[in-house]
Amino acid sequence: MTTNQNHSIASVFAIWISLMSNIVLTVLKILVGVLFNSPVLLADGFHNAGDVVASAAALTSMRFSQRPADDDHPYGHGKAEVIGSGLVAIILGIAAIYIGYEAVKTFFEEPAKASVIALITAIISLIWKQALYMYTMRVGKKVNSKGLIATAYDHLADVYASLAAVVGIGLALIGDAYHIPLLSYGDPFAGVIVSVLVLRLAYEIGKEAMDILMEKNVPEERLREFAALIRTVPEVKRIDRLRAREHGHYVLVDLRIGISGTLTIQEGHDISSKIRNLIISEHADVDEVLIHLNPWYPDE
Repeated sequence: MTTNQNHSIASVFAIWISLMSNIVLTVLKILVGVLFNSPVLLADGFHNAGDVVASAAALTSMRFSQRPADDDHPYGHGKAEVIGSGLVAIILGIAAIYIGYEAVKTFFEEPAKASVIALITAIISLIWKQALYMYTMRVGKKVNSKGLIATAYDHLADVYASLAAVVGIGLALIGDAYHIPLLSYGDPFAGVIVSVLVLRLAYEIGKEAMDILMEKNVPEERLREFAALIRTVPEVKRIDRLRAREHGHYVLVDLRIGISGTLTIQEGHDISSKIRNLIISEHADVDEVLIHLNPWYPDE
């Protein structure tokens, strides 16, 4: 089994774990929220329902992105994963607005009586989501999966939401026990903070997805690394142009170099192959290196 196949299995397994976990947590939170009249848990449950859609979208796009290149898509299907990542950002943004709206609305209503069961449910969600975030992020970075990394940040947003629920319900329980009405509004106040944090996450994920879809160059540091490798090939006299872009979980490099104009076509081909193999061997995420050769003469 190849490394790419192993990475594909690991990423698909991780997204399946996320999908099943989100389904279980959605049912649990909504059920407890309804039975024990917990607005924050109910809102968090509906937020989790959006995560089910996001995980399903990430799974679909991830499986599609693993398809090999074909006549219609000669550069592969890697950007399907980036589209899935963008969809996760949109869902996160909608969830952030919803959480903020529900939190602000609660300020103008009679606060609901807190429940210990609701607090325990929020704590379970907090621990579960933190574990999912750490696991999904580790796998996502290992296989360089944009969809999986976006899903990991989605889990992190849930960690914030669950933390807010724990703090809010905890403060409300203290307020009920010691007759401090003001503490009952700790729940919506935490909700407003969470909505801002989730919205920021949505912006960061969405911006990265948009940059990749718009063919943004890789960071300058990576271009310098590519250039340093190319200059180790003695036949290369100059680098006329060097560009590289992410295409989902892999990178495409576009290069124009100057070599001696007196070399044969075969020699030029061998130089191109040497450069391509060198870059791919040193950078595992590079899938293709497109090389154009320009003639160079000593009098230049």
